[in-house]
Amino acid sequence: MAVVIPDSIDDVNAQWLAEATGLDIKTADIGIIGVGVGVASAVYRAKLTGNNCPSSVIVKMPALDEAAVFTSTILRMYIREVRFFKTLAKECPVITPKSYYGEINEETSQFAMVLEDLAGHRIIDQTVGIKIDDARRAVDALAKIHAKWWGRADALAADGTTIPFSDPIYPAVLPIVFAEGWEKVKRELDLTKSILKVGEKFGEALGGLMTSFMEGTTTLAHGDFRADNMMFTKNNEFVLYDFQLIGTGSGAYDLAYFVTQSLTPEDASKYEQELFERWLEGLRANGVTDINRDRLWLQYRGTALFCLVYPVVASRGMDLNEPRSRALVETMNSRFERAFHELDLAKLI
Repeated sequence: MAVVIPDSIDDVNAQWLAEATGLDIKTADIGIIGVGVGVASAVYRAKLTGNNCPSSVIVKMPALDEAAVFTSTILRMYIREVRFFKTLAKECPVITPKSYYGEINEETSQFAMVLEDLAGHRIIDQTVGIKIDDARRAVDALAKIHAKWWGRADALAADGTTIPFSDPIYPAVLPIVFAEGWEKVKRELDLTKSILKVGEKFGEALGGLMTSFMEGTTTLAHGDFRADNMMFTKNNEFVLYDFQLIGTGSGAYDLAYFVTQSLTPEDASKYEQELFERWLEGLRANGVTDINRDRLWLQYRGTALFCLVYPVVASRGMDLNEPRSRALVETMNSRFERAFHELDLAKLI
């Protein structure tokens, strides 16, 4: 008999976890992980006792904020992550969490996932910024992912595993949710003149930006490739998680989002070109031959402009009086400011 998807975390206990995972679990002590963690989902750690079961697992369910659930549902974010672990994780050339359970009602987007707890690996604080040696490791891993699905990702969009960047859902939804977040950040944060100027006319440019990321050969894009979604093992092996935004489009999208939003402005200025060239070399080393450097650089710049979407839309589901959430949004805005000027992004809008 199929395990029923729980309606809330109150329905998750040792018995449900044992039935869902097939593990011999006797007790489960469940608590939410931190504040400001899991903007699109509610994330919990279940500490377990039992026979031959892990000491803990991670449980993901829909976000506690209704605005975040609405956005995640419309953009099929929960569906995308469940499908990734069901169909793509086994092919992924980098380390990802083991999935013990993942089911979703695709009509309602009610879902639950039970994943390996990655606690113990070295984490990166995005607000502090990733160091260059780790950034190089991340770019090497990203090139492997992109090369794996280079020229194969249109089929993933066709079967609903990903959403193509040109999907009409983006120009239909993003301007609306951006406008809602924009009013909030204008009201609650001190924004620079550059961000204020761009933000006021940003919504009308979103559709064209997203469509431009489909030009040329497409691949599987992680969609949220940033420092907070990666870890490193004690041997400095790269670990990637959070696959709710996987898409079909230009790989330059992931690279630009990572470099412009996960490195400090000083390091991004210093290493941006090096990391771009390193990614291209990584693609070649992993068998990619049809590389149009000029197109990919233009898409890189376009993504750097698009990155204003992330902190603004995410803020809709955040308490900006909570220090971690506020710091993340303010950091992303300050890094956007650097990219806006150094990459001459005003010419793209």
